[in-house]
Parts: sequence; C-alpha cells; structure tokens
Amino acid sequence: MTDSKPLSNLRLWLLLAAAFGTFSVGAGFMHSYTVFLVTFIEAFGWSRAEVSLAYSVSQVVTGISSPLVGWLVDRLGPPRLILMGGVLLTIGLIANAGATELWHIVVLYGVVMTLGANCLGLVVFVPLLSKYFVRNRGMAVSVVQSANGFARAFSAPLTTLMISGLGWRGAYLWQGVFMGVVLLPLAAMFRGIGQGGRRRVADAEGWTVRQAVRTPHFWLLFLVYMFTGLGSFLVALHQLAFAVDIGFDKLYAAGVLGMGAFLSLPGVIITGTLSDYIGREVSAVVTYGTSILGVIFAMMITSPDQHVLLWLHACFFGLTWGARGPAITAKTADLFPGPNLGAILGVITIGTGLGAAAGAWLAGFVFDTTGSYRVAFGLSIVFYVAGSVAFWALRRPPAIRA
Repeated sequence: MTDSKPLSNLRLWLLLAAAFGTFSVGAGFMHSYTVFLVTFIEAFGWSRAEVSLAYSVSQVVTGISSPLVGWLVDRLGPPRLILMGGVLLTIGLIANAGATELWHIVVLYGVVMTLGANCLGLVVFVPLLSKYFVRNRGMAVSVVQSANGFARAFSAPLTTLMISGLGWRGAYLWQGVFMGVVLLPLAAMFRGIGQGGRRRVADAEGWTVRQAVRTPHFWLLFLVYMFTGLGSFLVALHQLAFAVDIGFDKLYAAGVLGMGAFLSLPGVIITGTLSDYIGREVSAVVTYGTSILGVIFAMMITSPDQHVLLWLHACFFGLTWGARGPAITAKTADLFPGPNLGAILGVITIGTGLGAAAGAWLAGFVFDTTGSYRVAFGLSIVFYVAGSVAFWALRRPPAIRA
C-alpha cells in the first residue's frame, strides 16, 4: 500500500460508487454471453458443450490471471489497471463482431475480454475498499460485489433487445464503442487513489502469499471459491437456454431472469452487511440454502405454463447470486490482512475460475449427453452443500503466520 491522506466521508462514498459503476460495466459485457450463447446455437449450429467452451476458458483465464492482477493493483493502483482493462474489453468486443469460427469466440471472449474485465473486477477493488472501510468492510465489499448481480440483471434483456434490433454482430460492435467512450472517465474516477509505489508497512506486518498458503484456512477458502463456482455456473450460464428449451419465449424468459438477477442487488448488500454483525459463516450458509431452493424450483419446471415456478427460480437463485461473495472476500481480508491482500485474494480466486469453468462446460456436456439439465442442476445442489460445509470450517482464525 501507499502513503495516503485520509479520505473524507463524501470521498469514501464516491469511491464506493465509482467501484460499483466500473465493476458493473465490465461484468455486464461478460454476463451478456448467456444471450449470445443462445444466438450462436441458432446461427452456427454449435452444441451446448461447444458454445460453453468460451465461457469455461474465460473462467479459467479469470482464475489464472487473478494473482497477476492482484500483484499489479498492489503496485500500480486502480487507474492504470482500469485503463488496461478497458482497452482490452474494447478490442475484444469490436473484434467479436467479425467472428466466424468457434475459436474466434474462445480467444476474443475467453481470453482478451476476460483479461480486460478482470482488471475492472473484485481483485482490483476489494483490497482498495478493505483499506478504507475497516469496521464496515462487509458492507463495502457487498455494495461493490452487488454490481455483479446488477450487471446480470440489465445485460440479458438489454443484449436480447440489441441483438433483435441490430443483429449479434451489431450488438457486439456497439458494445465495443460504448466501452471505448467510457474508458477514460472510469479511470479518472480513481485518480490519486492507491497509485502504488512506496510501501507504507513492511511485509512482516501483514500476511504474505507464502505464509497464507501454509494455513488450512487458505485452502478452505480455495475450496469455498471452487465449490461455489461449480454450484453457480452449473446453472447460471444455461438458465436462458433451459427456459427456451422448456418453451418459454426468449425475451420473456430473459426479462424474468433479469428481474431475478436484479434482486441480487439488495440481496448481496443485505447479506454482506449482516455478515459484519452475525458473522461471515452464518451469512454465507443462509445464502447457500436460498440458492439451493432456487435450483429446486428450476428442477420442478416441466412446461412453459409454469410461470410461477420460473419466477420462483429466478427470484430465489437471483436473490443470492453473488451474495456469498462479500462474506468470502471479507473473510479473506479478515484472515489475511496486510499489503499483500490483493495478491493473496488473486491466488485464492483461481478456485472460482476452475469451479466456474468446470460448471459451465459440464452443464453443456450433461445436456448434450442426456438431453436435459436436471443432472447438472442436481450437481449444483451437491456443490453448494459442499461449499457451505467448507465455509463453516473457517470459524477460527489461523494461529501461525510463518
């Protein structure tokens, strides 16, 4: 970290709002792939496993690149990372408009756009907010993390409308133009904050990555991230495809799922704030149980007449989409505070990338093999249970640092 003047209350809240807005932009472009997935199936005739490949690669790249992003943000500061990420996102979006082969999508979305979005994500903002929001860290992390659900809420219906009016190539092109326009203003909001350079405290006063990996807590957090990624993405990427297969209208289903995802905005903030008072573990376990209910409602849907079940699925699953994130990331900051938090969080985030990649691809593979998503949804419940057990085991802090 750097030497820095204390921020006024107004500046603190503006910083939190800037982090929320920046994360929303990057996450919105990435979540829109759920709509493009359905379009690619129709346009190119690719299988579910094939169109899931780009998303799986994206999650792996997210995990692998997170340690590097965490290391860079500890040293360069958010403005430079946001500029780098915005440029990559702009290039990836515009280039995707000319894609003609599956490998084009895999490289552009799975690698280029993912690296860009990761520079506008939690690994950049959690260490920054944890530094300035100490007593209400869970609240601050939950607010910025709720941007993920907010992005899911508006990206699906908005992208569906864009594709309907402009075609999928036009939608990608104009998304790229938008990213290019907002790039500099987004970076400017963080000018003078966390710029890197001279360190304020020695590594000995905080955890290092080497010390952290020697504790069981580090690996329990890694498993929590991985199990949560598996449980979530065995469902999330294929929600719209599942609803369309049942017989629901695409735009209607996108709207319902978008409204459900929008609930994560208050859901994440409430559960993250509560974690400051009732404990990270209790807060996380409650969200796991709510997500499981959402998956069960999806498994009960058998016809397009069951609108209530679709809404129940969207609301329960959407309410806690990302709601475990504030508890997990705040718990990471609680257990491993210090100037290397960004790097530690980045390494642990590899678990999310691996879990999400495996879950997204596995759901498509299961559908191609069985003609149904039911097995995939059942596995989602299993991994959510495993995640809650691993998180509950984190109740006691690590006692050894070297």
